[in-house]
Amino acid sequence: MSTLKPATVRRVAVIGGSRVPFARSDGPYATASNQEMLTAALDGLVDRYDLQQPGAVDEFVAGAVLKHSRDFNLARETVLGSRLDPRTPAYDIQQACGTGLQAVVAAANKIALGQTDAAVAGGSDTASDAPLGVNDDLRKVLLEARRAKTLGARLKALAKVRPGHLVPDIPRNAEPRTGLSMGEHAAVTARAWGVSREAQDELAAASHQKLAAAYERGFFQDLVVPFRGLARDQNLRPGSTVAELAALKPVFGLGGPEPTMTAGNSTPLTDGAAVVLLASEEWAERRGLEPLAYLTAYETAAVDFVHGDVADGEDGLLMAPAYAVPRMLERAGLGLDDFDLVEVHEAFASQVLATLAAWEKRGLPPVDRARLNLAGSSLATGHPFAATGARIVATLAKLLAERDAPGRGLISICAAGGQGVTAVLERP
Repeated sequence: MSTLKPATVRRVAVIGGSRVPFARSDGPYATASNQEMLTAALDGLVDRYDLQQPGAVDEFVAGAVLKHSRDFNLARETVLGSRLDPRTPAYDIQQACGTGLQAVVAAANKIALGQTDAAVAGGSDTASDAPLGVNDDLRKVLLEARRAKTLGARLKALAKVRPGHLVPDIPRNAEPRTGLSMGEHAAVTARAWGVSREAQDELAAASHQKLAAAYERGFFQDLVVPFRGLARDQNLRPGSTVAELAALKPVFGLGGPEPTMTAGNSTPLTDGAAVVLLASEEWAERRGLEPLAYLTAYETAAVDFVHGDVADGEDGLLMAPAYAVPRMLERAGLGLDDFDLVEVHEAFASQVLATLAAWEKRGLPPVDRARLNLAGSSLATGHPFAATGARIVATLAKLLAERDAPGRGLISICAAGGQGVTAVLERP
């Protein structure tokens, strides 16, 4: 009786990334589909790393959160519309704001086990071209008419249509279990952790200033491809200051005491796409490419934001990374002081600050702000839900490579549904 030999786990290299500039919803990309944006990001990667030839990569993994029914095969259709070999297999993945990083993890696992040698992973989202659903009452009437056996029964069913049935179901940024928007959930957490308005505005201003500085020094030259007239992220405000942000009125948590969350310290609805090229060391060596960094650990977690300890902030909607990171570090035998760089997705400034406080409560040392989001993050770039993970992986990998020394970086991403996805990148 033969037995399968256990697979040798290989190191997974991050070779590079590509994304389109992120745009505010209903702006320059108002008529761009997820597929169009994702194709532009993928083609930028294909051109940069000469991936046009047959079999250049083994797989493409990507997803979107706001997705039309026509996009049921988004990743594969993107391949077919791109300059990548049309014989490249592709599949979709979705985990809310963690989609991009989960796509990276899915592709990395196959490379690590020797099932593939190279893959592209990422995501795309458009808040401008959000799908509009048929009014649910109208849908039920139409289904009843379809099931009718006679013309009379069909007409009787259609006679139930009312003018109000013509109003479409518009996607809402709200949790189905609670009816609260992500911003309202974040406001509850901000109050629970005592996150101040000033601290939020300071973090937001720093995000814009860091992103602006990164663009000025050419950091994104090989990471961002121009698209529809944009060469930089549209949400970027280089001159943002705490004083300017302090003048904005709160928009979330208005039903509670002293609301602190504004449009300035929250991410706007955004359109964009991003991808990352991952490979084995052997594949990179054959092509003469030096890996920027290696993906060495990852962890997911979820909190019970419906029935859990929400009032005290422990199980706030966006607090899952507070559990995922300590668990990942323990499993990897690492401490927070072992990291040179830390990337925390800025869904809201309050969420970042609450996460940092929660890590300290769980025994981790404070994160040195000089190591946090060095090239800016979502508050400045924007947050096309499924694209953010790939953006962060590519950004952090390049930041590590720039140091030209051994280093380690942490990624923390919160997601709708009370979930979190985290990862570790290393440069030996």
